[in-house]
Amino acid sequence: MGDWVKLTAADGNELSAYVAKPSGEVRGGVVVVQEIFGVNPSIQGAADWLASEGYVAIAPAIFDRYEKDVQLGYDEASMKKAYELYAKLNPDNTLNDVAAAFEFVKNEGKGTAVLGFCYGGLTAWLSAARGPAFGFTPTCTVGYYAGGVGKVAAEAIHCPVMLHFGADDDHIGADQREAVAAAHPEVEIHVYDGAGHAFANPARPSFVAAAAKVADERSISFLRKHLG
Repeated sequence: MGDWVKLTAADGNELSAYVAKPSGEVRGGVVVVQEIFGVNPSIQGAADWLASEGYVAIAPAIFDRYEKDVQLGYDEASMKKAYELYAKLNPDNTLNDVAAAFEFVKNEGKGTAVLGFCYGGLTAWLSAARGPAFGFTPTCTVGYYAGGVGKVAAEAIHCPVMLHFGADDDHIGADQREAVAAAHPEVEIHVYDGAGHAFANPARPSFVAAAAKVADERSISFLRKHLG
């Protein structure tokens, strides 16, 4: 179990964040960026997992700009509200909030990563590309099923990046990951057969345990390589 803290972004926005800390040696910091369902139990669980691997993990509540304390499930009503909130998101605002979270953990261990899921996966990519313009440069970033990444694939990135995609993702076409591969052959891209969108979220029907296990192991190896 982690704790909730308050952050203030550079533009004055006040937001909550969930923080999970290791019980032993600290290897680094990781900013965990949510899907479009808020910092719900699934995202808190991701932060707890990273803490168990030795990282101080912080998940900023990026919906706090629009509605406080959003924690949605995955039923029809929750999906409807999630998409309504998603429509309000602005990448600049999100990166300001990620920057505030990054500031909170940047002195933990050797470096600080950004890791995200779906919208958060796209934000992880944008952090690698645009983070310096918002006052932070990640040591590395990891994106799980980064929706829309193909549209920004040509942007220059400032740190190592790993991306995970389901081969059967009906939200993210192969053209998007191919655009990244063409623009950035140095990016580690992993594609999982038999997996669709949100395959790494155990709370969703699309969860594929075998693919999630491999993806998570690869993510930890990547963090070990770059953070310690």
